[in-house]
Amino acid sequence: MFKSITADNGSEFSLLTLQLKGQVSVYFAHPFASWERGTSENQYKLIRRFLPKSMRLSVISNRKVQAIQRYMNNYPRKNLGSQPPS
Repeated sequence: MFKSITADNGSEFSLLTLQLKGQVSVYFAHPFASWERGTSENQYKLIRRFLPKSMRLSVISNRKVQAIQRYMNNYPRKNLGSQPPS
């Protein structure tokens, strides 16, 4: 399904190369280079429409999270001919 994965340099991704060896190419983005992670940055932008950066995540209800999830899953994608993912 995927040909490559670009991850942040966080310690949570330290074993990613070993775990996916032979399955997919793994690349690591440079620190402070958000343009190297375009898809994730675009997803963050969509989430920020509902949750400002200063908002505490502990106060968000499950219902609100599910509403955001539905919105993102039904958001039309340019690379899909303005259709939502199926």
